[in-house]
Amino acid sequence: MPEGFHFMKVITKYLTREFLKLVLLCEGIFLFLYLVIDFIQRIDNFIEAQASKGVVFLYFIYKAPLIIVQMLPAATLIAVIIMFSSMRKRNEITALKACGMNISSLAQKVIVISFFIAVGVFLFSEVIVPYTSYHSNRLWNRKVEKQDPGLFYGSHQIWYRGPDSIYWIRFFDFKRRMMQRPTFYFFDRAFRLIKRIDGLRGVWDGGRWRIEKGIIEEMDPQGGYEVRKFDTHYLEISETPEAFVKGMKKPEELSYWELRRYASRVREEGYDNTRYLVDMNLKLSFPFTTLILALIGISIALRVKKGGIAVSVSMGMAACFCYLLALGFSRSLGLSGALPPLLSAWLANLVFTFLGIYLIIHVET
Repeated sequence: MPEGFHFMKVITKYLTREFLKLVLLCEGIFLFLYLVIDFIQRIDNFIEAQASKGVVFLYFIYKAPLIIVQMLPAATLIAVIIMFSSMRKRNEITALKACGMNISSLAQKVIVISFFIAVGVFLFSEVIVPYTSYHSNRLWNRKVEKQDPGLFYGSHQIWYRGPDSIYWIRFFDFKRRMMQRPTFYFFDRAFRLIKRIDGLRGVWDGGRWRIEKGIIEEMDPQGGYEVRKFDTHYLEISETPEAFVKGMKKPEELSYWELRRYASRVREEGYDNTRYLVDMNLKLSFPFTTLILALIGISIALRVKKGGIAVSVSMGMAACFCYLLALGFSRSLGLSGALPPLLSAWLANLVFTFLGIYLIIHVET
C-alpha cells in the first residue's frame, strides 16, 4: 500500500509539472502572438496620435492581464492535447495502464489541476484585470484617441464635462439611444451658471437630443434666473450617443461584485439590468472554460490515432472555436431576453461538459 501511494504521488507530481510547463509555454506563445498582431493593427493609430514609446509600452503592459485570462482556456486545451499525445506516442499511457491506472484516473488528475487554474483565473480577473483594463482603456482614449479628459464616471452614473458645460446622466441606454433623468449645466467664461436644463429623459432623434418633460433655469440680464417648464425641448449640443457611451465602464473593468451591485442599483431604479446580469454570470462561468476544454482536449488526444499531434491540435482549436461560438450565441440569447441570464452564461459550459464526459467514457470503452 505505501509503495502504491508513493507511485501515485510520483505520477501526480510528474503530470502536474509537465502540464503546468506546457500551459505556461502555450500561454506565452499565444500572448506574444496576440500582442504582436494587436500592435500591427494599432500602429497607425499610435503614429497618427504621436504617442510616445512609453505610452505604447504601458498600453500593452496594462492590456496583457486581460489577454492572459482570455487566452488561458485555449492554452490549457493545447497543453492537454500535446501532453497526452506525447505520452501516447511514447507508450507512457500503455505503461501506466499496465501498472493499474486507467484513463479516468489520468483525466481526473488533469481536471483537478485545471480546476485550480480556473479558480486562479477567477481571482486574477477579480483583483488584477479590472484595474489594468481600466488603465489600458484610459490610455487609449486619452493618449491615442485624444478623448476629452472631462469624460468621467462613478458607479453607474455618467458625468461629461465639455468646454463650457457639464452633463449629468443618471442612466444611459446606448441600445435605445436614451438618457434617463439627465441634467445639463451651461457656464460662461467666468464659470458662472447661465443655464440649467433638467429632463425626465433624453432621446436621440434625427441627429439631435430631444429632452422630454423638464425644467429650464436660465439667467436673465438682471442676474436672476427665469424658470420655465417644457414638454419637449431640442438640445443644441454637439455630443452624439457615442460620446456618452465611452463614459460607461466596460465589463472587463468591473469585478463580479461591482457588476452585481451595479445590476441591483439599475433594477432598483426601474431600468432593464439584463445586460449586466448576463455579464455578471459570465464572470463566474468563463474561468471554468479551462476545466471544460481540458476535458475535451484529453478525449481528442486519446481518440486521434493518425496524424499525430498536429491533427490533434487542429481538432482542439476547432473545438475551442465551436465553444466560443456557442458561448457568444448563448450570450446574445441572454441579452435579447430569450434565455435567463444565468442559463445564457452557463449553457455553453453545460453542453461542452456533457460532450467531454461522453467522449472520455467512449475512449475508456
